[in-house]
Amino acid sequence: MKKILILIFIAVISAHCRKTTVNQLPGITIDSVFINRIAAPNYSSLSNIDYKTVTAEFRFGSAVDTLMLDRSKIDFAGSSSVPWSYNFGTNAKSLFIRSTGALSPFTSYRITFSPGTNLGGIVNSSYTSGFRTRLDTTPKFPRVSDDSLLTLVQKKTFAYFWDYAHPVSGLARERFGSGDVVTTGGSGFGIMAILTGIKRGFVTRIQGFDRLKTIVDFLSSPSTDRFHGAFPHWMNGSTGKVIPFSTNDNGGDLVETGFLMEGLLTARAYFKNGNPDELIMCDSITSLFNNVEWDWYRQNGQNILYWHWSPNLGFIINMGISGWNEALIVYVLAASSPTHPIPQEVYTSGWALNGAYPMKNNKQFYGITLPLGPDYGGPLFFAHYSFMGLDPRNLSDQYADYMAQNRAHAQINHAYCTADPKGYAGYSDSCWGLTASDIQNGYSASSPTNDLGVIAPTAALSSFPYTPEESLKALHFFYYVVGDKLWGDYGFHDAFNLTTGWFASSYISIDEGPIICMIENYRSAFLWGLFMTDSDVRNGLTRLGFTF
Repeated sequence: MKKILILIFIAVISAHCRKTTVNQLPGITIDSVFINRIAAPNYSSLSNIDYKTVTAEFRFGSAVDTLMLDRSKIDFAGSSSVPWSYNFGTNAKSLFIRSTGALSPFTSYRITFSPGTNLGGIVNSSYTSGFRTRLDTTPKFPRVSDDSLLTLVQKKTFAYFWDYAHPVSGLARERFGSGDVVTTGGSGFGIMAILTGIKRGFVTRIQGFDRLKTIVDFLSSPSTDRFHGAFPHWMNGSTGKVIPFSTNDNGGDLVETGFLMEGLLTARAYFKNGNPDELIMCDSITSLFNNVEWDWYRQNGQNILYWHWSPNLGFIINMGISGWNEALIVYVLAASSPTHPIPQEVYTSGWALNGAYPMKNNKQFYGITLPLGPDYGGPLFFAHYSFMGLDPRNLSDQYADYMAQNRAHAQINHAYCTADPKGYAGYSDSCWGLTASDIQNGYSASSPTNDLGVIAPTAALSSFPYTPEESLKALHFFYYVVGDKLWGDYGFHDAFNLTTGWFASSYISIDEGPIICMIENYRSAFLWGLFMTDSDVRNGLTRLGFTF
């Protein structure tokens, strides 16, 4: 019995001693962490980390026992564990963890330091931080001349409107995978893309004419829906029946119709001196244009044009078309109509707001004066959609010089992305361009005042006439640096986000069309030259007080 009591006493004393020893271990606090010398607070997520060598530095509140490191408490991994070595700072207050080989470019990794006994003490709390390595900037495709690269971009983009056109109507599908859903405005851009394809030799004049005739015949069919001459935003490419864009948007869309007519009038100008079949098509285009009741969309004679009309809901959306945005072409074409014209006061009051903001701006952003529009310019498609046909180079009225306007808009967009005030990964003077596009899990009209970290190639590439040097830098980046992720069957995919590592797989007609067409206007002014020779257009511009 005495022996048992002695053993119990020894066990109690031993346990007490062990408890005392554990309790006496010093607490260790991780004061700060740096990854490749960039501060990485707990639960942070860094971007653009050099993948060739990655070093994480843990700084502790006091010196640690460098002989007592428990490596099992540290995890360094991506999709698999990363081999790493370590060393300590001379004062034993820093631990350096270094990858023993290069990591993969543009890949996510995480470093975790678990709490508990380690380094001769007790690490008080856990630490974890993620980071994404930078892009591999070596060229993904062989270098070619800039002229050849522009042609390649145009040819691949052209294929969207040629190879992927709706097989019945020839119209442009809304987006890749949209089936029978064709888009009116995107089809107007597509018509100009086909004309560009003829000029560049991607197809012959006969092939281009046959496709355009298919489109014009489909649009002219009595079974194709029109609403006081205006087409809907979306329709079925097989039947011509309206597909509602939204619950109340099931009728005429005057802005989309404007983009369609912009393309059709450009085609009429191209074929106006052609053979008898081509002249018949031109007559059909004239009928389509003359049948648009632009003046009726004033909604009972108001001095403004309205965007939508529904056959069963009327003007329920009640959305006036007011500047500054993408719709200048609507007022120009409405004034150009030989059959349903609008007077100048509709433009002056309805579109130009008599010069009030947000028509006139005249403030400076990044040292650049912006004549028109919202602060910082808004999404860049404002400078593209109307100006695929309208030549801004000598275009002016009492409100602006339109080349100066569009150049300033593009320059401000570029300057904003170069400054990168929100700290998004990748933004630079070579990676820029905010406009409407797909975003991760959605769609947004990106701009400097609505910046979600998403770059859309159409923004910079369609701005070639305004910012040729900046746009060329962007083209090199999109093609050579991220082309392995961004380049596909129809040219550049719609958008990407280097902060999250997301790249769209989509193509959207209203983003594809401006790329091929505005690059052509930069290279040859081809579409500008056609559209601006149209006598109706010239009459309309004169009626509104433009010089050109």
